[in-house]
Amino acid sequence: MTYDEALGYINTFGWNRTVPGLSRTRELLDRVGNPHKDLKFIHVAGTNGKGSTCAMIESVLRTQGYKTGFYPSPFIQDFRERIQVSGKMISKDDLTRLTETVAAYADAMDDHPTQFELVTAIGMLYFKEQKCDIVILEVGMGGIYDSTNVIDAPEAAVICNIGLDHTDFLGDTLDEIAWNKCGIIKHGCSVVSYDNVSEVMKVIEDTCRKENCRLYKAADEDPKYEISLIGKHQRNNEKTVLATIRAMCDRGWEISEESVIKGLKETVWPARFEVLSKEPVFILDGGHNPQCAQALTETLDEYLPGRKVIFIIGMLRDKAYMEVLRIIMPYAAEFITLTPDSVRALTASEMADSIRALGGKVTEADNAKEAIEMACKTGLPTVAFGSLYMAGDIRNEFCYTNE
Repeated sequence: MTYDEALGYINTFGWNRTVPGLSRTRELLDRVGNPHKDLKFIHVAGTNGKGSTCAMIESVLRTQGYKTGFYPSPFIQDFRERIQVSGKMISKDDLTRLTETVAAYADAMDDHPTQFELVTAIGMLYFKEQKCDIVILEVGMGGIYDSTNVIDAPEAAVICNIGLDHTDFLGDTLDEIAWNKCGIIKHGCSVVSYDNVSEVMKVIEDTCRKENCRLYKAADEDPKYEISLIGKHQRNNEKTVLATIRAMCDRGWEISEESVIKGLKETVWPARFEVLSKEPVFILDGGHNPQCAQALTETLDEYLPGRKVIFIIGMLRDKAYMEVLRIIMPYAAEFITLTPDSVRALTASEMADSIRALGGKVTEADNAKEAIEMACKTGLPTVAFGSLYMAGDIRNEFCYTNE
């Protein structure tokens, strides 16, 4: 199996076959030797801010000297971003080798694992091989039925900002979604919560009482350190990180204030209000729902007050895109639409029709390069926004490394 063949195999079982449940992951991991049983985890769920929170936690722990595993999703530019150890992506050779190993077991199963389940197994094998001290494990979707939830009680279960998303899978009320995401809370772990709304906090607090877990609240923390990530919402994520560090220290992990300061300052996390160019101003943000759109407008008010921007926008059709458009419309000089690289994508034409229906000025683009060129010709600040599945194509036009 070559590297391209490995990626092709994994991608064969993609999003069009999303089947919540843990049975396939458990069976697959059992067949490959249950590598997750030899690892320790910080398990992170939520609607928004999971990736940023994970990235800051990982940076702090790596700065302290721990060998960190990191399992984020989705990737931005390179599939291997999905599996990282101490800040470095898995090598092509290792990904190919482990995919071949996992494929042999997966193909023998009556109920074949999905893409996310395959990658979860590959990641667990790699993290065990690398003898990681701690793995920062980001939930793919939801919590209780997500394939990452096969692990035993983590060191900390972190619940980030919760809002309405994936309602077809997770429920259409905040308490239903919160219940699903709280499925990662297990007896014996510490629990950390973002400063969520009262409806969500009640579900988290009730779950902690049921599982006899200590709850650490981000609301109790003081976001006093310099952070590299931009936006007021990142200060709230920082508070969640600080609460997580406090929980880990209480469990006996050694984490100095110097490591916290350095780790937060040096966190790198692409496509979250990332400034790709200052002249002209070009910002990339992978926000994809109304909460993200609100956070984006607040950040624009802070950094580009009173200025209209060009939005390069592409979204998935299962997102609340009309609500997103209504939130960002007052900030738009005009829109340029793209079709994200996903089977779930809303086409550029469909997005353009939605924008016109709201009275917006819009042009469709065939690809990221064309969209960027069109935006830059206006001389106005540009924000590429709407989906992480579009972010990679945008970012590749500015910077790309293939280690």
